[in-house]
Amino acid sequence: MNTQPKGPRILIVDDEPSIRELLSTSLRFAGFGVRAVSNGAQTISAVLEEEPDLIILDVMLPDMNGFSVTKRLRSAGYTAPILFLTAKDDVEDKVQGLTVGGDDYVTKPFSLDEIIARIKAILRRTTQENEDAVIAVGPIVLDQDTHEVTVSDAQVELSPTEFKLLRYLMQNANRVLSKSQILDHVWEYDFNGDAGIVESYISYLRRKLDPLTEESLIQTKRGFGYMLKTDAK
Repeated sequence: MNTQPKGPRILIVDDEPSIRELLSTSLRFAGFGVRAVSNGAQTISAVLEEEPDLIILDVMLPDMNGFSVTKRLRSAGYTAPILFLTAKDDVEDKVQGLTVGGDDYVTKPFSLDEIIARIKAILRRTTQENEDAVIAVGPIVLDQDTHEVTVSDAQVELSPTEFKLLRYLMQNANRVLSKSQILDHVWEYDFNGDAGIVESYISYLRRKLDPLTEESLIQTKRGFGYMLKTDAK
C-alpha cells in the first residue's frame, strides 16, 4: 500500500504480511513515507519508480535473498542506506550483509522502538556525511570539521552539546522544532532525560549568541517549540 510521503521515504521488503503491516503502521505514525513490497523483484521495481531514502530489507525472500537484491541495487547506482532484517542471528550473515553494501542489521524478533531508532540514526549519519562542512545561517557560521562557530565574525566557544543543538537549529532554520524533536536529534534516541534540559540549553545558547546579534535569532513559539530565524525582524 502506498502513501504520499510525509518525511523520509522508507521501502519495507518482507514476505510476511503481518510484519509489513506492523512496520508500515509504526513508521507512518513516526512520520515516514512508507511503501511495502514482498519480494526482490518488486524491490528493484520500487527503487526504479521512486528511489527511497532507506530500505528495510528482509534477508530471506521467496525469489532472491536480500544480499543478492543489495548487490543488484548497488551495481545499478542506488546509494541510499539499507537496514537488513532477518531471523538469523549469525555473525557470518551479519558480516556478509555489511560486505555487500548494507548499513545495519536487526534480528527478528525486533523491537519497533529499536527499528525506528536505528532508522533515524542511519539517516542522521548519512545526511551529515553528505553535508557541506560549513553551514551558514544569517550571521552564524558553523564549521562541522573544525567545530568552530562565529557570529558576526566573532568566534564563540560552545560545549559539544551546545554545538550539536545549534547545528540542528541551523539545519532546520525557519522551522519550528518541538522539544521532543530536539531531544531525539541532539541527545540521541537512548537519552532518558526530560524536556527541561532543552530549555536550559536554549538559554545557554542565547546567552552566547544574543550579545553578538541585534535581536535574538532563537525564538520561542509557545506551545510548539523553538525556531532559529534567519531574519529576526
